[in-house]
Amino acid sequence: MQEALVDRIYESAFVPALWPEVLDELAGLVDARGAQLFAVRESVMSWVTSAALTETFQSYLDGGWFAQCTRRICLFSQNQPRFLVEHDFWTAEQLDENPIYRDFFRPRGLGWSASTGLAMPTRDNIVFTVERDYQRGPMEEGQVEALNVLRPHLARAGFIAARLSLQGAQTANSTLAQLGLPALLLDDTGAVIEANALMEEMPDLVHWRALNRIKLGDASADALLRTALAGIDGPQDTAVQSFAMRGLDGRAALVAHTVPVRRSAHDIFGRSCALLIFTPVTGRKAPPVELLRSLFDLTPSEARVARALATGDSLDEIAASGHVTRNTVRTQLQQVLEKMGCTRQAEVTALLSNLALGSDAKNAAP
Repeated sequence: MQEALVDRIYESAFVPALWPEVLDELAGLVDARGAQLFAVRESVMSWVTSAALTETFQSYLDGGWFAQCTRRICLFSQNQPRFLVEHDFWTAEQLDENPIYRDFFRPRGLGWSASTGLAMPTRDNIVFTVERDYQRGPMEEGQVEALNVLRPHLARAGFIAARLSLQGAQTANSTLAQLGLPALLLDDTGAVIEANALMEEMPDLVHWRALNRIKLGDASADALLRTALAGIDGPQDTAVQSFAMRGLDGRAALVAHTVPVRRSAHDIFGRSCALLIFTPVTGRKAPPVELLRSLFDLTPSEARVARALATGDSLDEIAASGHVTRNTVRTQLQQVLEKMGCTRQAEVTALLSNLALGSDAKNAAP
């Protein structure tokens, strides 16, 4: 894990002027020309690119290529919680005939990419794309995996950036209000430094205690929050940073995300160590794998097990469909329980039974 880059990714969530440098570094990891971040909500798109791609993307928009490009539809329709490349969608022959690649990317020396899409329950659609020179050749598997390691951090930072419409945070108070979701800032002791007005609508889910501290109504979620805060300055891939919160009826009501405050973002948020933001969930029987991974940082195999449980499959059925042993599935289930803050299989099923995507991939960025 490249800890310095992870810090800069989180810093950029609140200081968007830093995104071009971060995107440059992301591209450098995989020997690409540059990278881009797109965020769409209610048909309004915000975007930022590496300096090397700014002129190209402006031409992409001005020339009407955005409306013609099917890459964004392919990206979201794959429903995969990872970076995808051209050959995940098309054959070599299909690429040669694709007008976007044939008439736009390749004449500009581009033509290979790795992209990932994040469709959040708030209808924020977020895309990170890394663009490589055509002569360099397709993205190698190892380099795609390097991007996948960073994906959970890009997802959280990109979500905050999208909610702020890629505008720089000004003050802690105004930033929390602009997020449009219940949110608060915590210091490293767990004390609340700042909270927005929407937090007042959650008296049953978030309980206020003495010394400006909070306790989540869901005991399992509260324990995960304490663990996340305790490890906020450690390796960012060791603590669960997104987890479900159950309501009084035991069903999933919200997903809580802890987003570290890094580097120059402290100039805005003072001594805060983390932003805690809550996103809603809605009803649907079997949540997509992409949503499970985006919300809970599940691996592909863990997400498959969780989704199968939500549809009512037994452990034996999950093992048979995945061509693995029952013991393997039980091990994966244990990881799901830990990451979602559950103690029993039935709790996972209950939590997932009303999670939904609530977004339209057709409105997503390219």
